[in-house]
Amino acid sequence: MRRRTDGESPVARQILLLQVGVVLVLVVTAVALAAWDSRRDLHTAARDQATAVARSVADSPFVREEVRSPDPTAALQPFAEEVRIDTATDFVVIMDPDRIRWTHPDTSQIGRRFVGGIGDALGGQVFTEEYAGTLGPSVRAVVPVVDDGDVVALVAVGITVDRIDERLREDLPGIALAALVTLLAGLLGAWLIARRLRRQTHGMGEREITRMYEYYRAVLGAVREGLLLVDSELRVQLVNDEAVRLLALPTPVEGRSLTELGLPPGLVAAVERRSAAADQTYVMGQQVLVFSTSPAYWRQAEVGAVVTVRDRTELQAVTGELDLVRGLTESLRAQSHEAANRLHTIVSLVEMGRPEQAVEFATSELHVAQGFADELVAAVEEPVLAALLLGKTAQAAERGIALDLEGELPADLPVDSRDLVTIVGNLVDNAFDAVAGTRSARPQRVRVVLHGDHDHLRIEVDDSGPGIPAQDRDHVLDRGWSSKADEGRGLGLAIVTQVVSGHGGTLEVTDSDLGGARFVLDVAVDGRVHS
Repeated sequence: MRRRTDGESPVARQILLLQVGVVLVLVVTAVALAAWDSRRDLHTAARDQATAVARSVADSPFVREEVRSPDPTAALQPFAEEVRIDTATDFVVIMDPDRIRWTHPDTSQIGRRFVGGIGDALGGQVFTEEYAGTLGPSVRAVVPVVDDGDVVALVAVGITVDRIDERLREDLPGIALAALVTLLAGLLGAWLIARRLRRQTHGMGEREITRMYEYYRAVLGAVREGLLLVDSELRVQLVNDEAVRLLALPTPVEGRSLTELGLPPGLVAAVERRSAAADQTYVMGQQVLVFSTSPAYWRQAEVGAVVTVRDRTELQAVTGELDLVRGLTESLRAQSHEAANRLHTIVSLVEMGRPEQAVEFATSELHVAQGFADELVAAVEEPVLAALLLGKTAQAAERGIALDLEGELPADLPVDSRDLVTIVGNLVDNAFDAVAGTRSARPQRVRVVLHGDHDHLRIEVDDSGPGIPAQDRDHVLDRGWSSKADEGRGLGLAIVTQVVSGHGGTLEVTDSDLGGARFVLDVAVDGRVHS
């Protein structure tokens, strides 16, 4: 990994710091809210406690009796202090309706006026408030003492805020412990997330990731080859526009399995085996594509595979034509070699003083060759196709193959001469290759039957080879399959399939009466597709 020189920290570290900050803010906020809620609950509990104690004192028969005595303080002061101590309150004040205290924890305050509000206590209602009295801020409740329907006294019970805060401080350790546990859990979670993120981003910073994304999008858009990246489970993780175009992939394709995209099984098998394969040629529809696969590694660990695809359709068409020209050249070479042998024979006959035999030999050979050429040209009016078949005849003779030509073809056909050469040349070459391995088992024979006019063309090519198994015939017609595809050869049938499909024709494979395979091609002018 390259060293960052711009002071940029890794994304994982930035995320960790952000998460730590968020966790701290959340924990502090939670502690503050918990403390505030606890304090509110304590104030409410203190108000309820003061109200309950005040009601109990006001309802006491002893209090009702003593408030009517000449000296209420003498009996009520000990009683009020006992209640205050038993109930853990800070003051229990019993006063007359004029708010003059009869009891107080500070005896010096007895006889003085009660400090604070009483609300509608004189009207028989309970009144509560938080007020700063002689003992400091407190939560208090004032309850009337009612005797025979008259308010004869008032009872005020209070709990100071200091006592409430003391209770809050007793609750703080529990709150702090919960906050500490929460903080540790949050920090541990943030560290684990940052650790995982650091592995996934490989320790890069945000500007590095941004630049990498921009660069890889630019490169993927500019590259002339199709590119697919698949993970270890054969799911597509990355694909460029050229691959989508060449393979006619559905969108979106990311996340889909490679087996769902209609790719050649051999290619999928190579990726699944994690093996490298270079320049494997397959035919898909009307295209001849070249695939290469290679396992992808990161730090010695395999993370998937890279598949590249190139369009070789036009190149393959040109290569096919070049192969045909090469075949014609080989035929001409064979004919030249045969002509040299014949010329040498004629010269030798002349040197031996037998000119009549030399003339007879030359004339007979010339008549045979010319006669065959005249017959071929008369049967096949298309000059380019006739030349091809003449060359194939010579090539067959040189290889020891019996080539039979039957039928007739006019000059005006629904397929142009270039495509005719491609179709017939590849079918005949395929037949030659098929019979090449049966030399010891049966005679090597190839038969070409031609029929056609201006709106229909039918070509039949039979061979005496081993034939094509029934289970492979669908592959031949669907994808231009060939048994020699693994050798980088055998694309002739694929090219023929492509040309025939382009003209709206059909190509069928059946058993031949010669013992091998028969390819039957039909093209009608009504189904012609101009390309």
